[in-house]
Amino acid sequence: MKPIELNHTDDVLLLQQIEQGSQHAFNLLYEKHWGNAYSEAYKRLKDSDQAKDIVQEVFTHIWLKKESLRIHNLPAYLTVAIRNKVFKLVEKQKIIHPFFDVIDDLPASCQQADDNLLWKEFLISYEALLNTLPPKRQIIFRLHYQNDLPTKEIAAQLGLTRKTVQNQLLKAIEKLKVSLLPFLSLLIILFGAIK
Repeated sequence: MKPIELNHTDDVLLLQQIEQGSQHAFNLLYEKHWGNAYSEAYKRLKDSDQAKDIVQEVFTHIWLKKESLRIHNLPAYLTVAIRNKVFKLVEKQKIIHPFFDVIDDLPASCQQADDNLLWKEFLISYEALLNTLPPKRQIIFRLHYQNDLPTKEIAAQLGLTRKTVQNQLLKAIEKLKVSLLPFLSLLIILFGAIK
């Protein structure tokens, strides 16, 4: 269904009517802005169902808070509200997306982007953080994740038990996840790495 053509002045009038409880005004506003709001959510998430859910949540919030919300520019409000909901969703999903699998998938996405400056900054931060790990932990991490060596082989090379190697990897991963995850979440959103 084609959105109803209304201008900014009409948005203000509709919001005033919604504040007074007009379901009809809400439906008109929803009809007009749903498509753009959905596009905004979908381009960040690349998931139709999640995008629809977020748009629904934002419009539900507008209806539920109609008496106290003061919206002066609805398109700008929707953009910010959707972006914030996407950030919260990504933060919740960080446990679902294996940390290093996502990092492995990002370079291909970034090569297609107009500007890979964020990816370069991420790699610089990643390398700098790796260099702050204790020397033995750093070596174990690099052997496992950069050279693809199994923990058993690393243990044999370094004269350590396999359990020690695994513990060192877990500690390294925890430090990297805590320090780099906010930046990684931003990259995921910008480059559409969420499937």
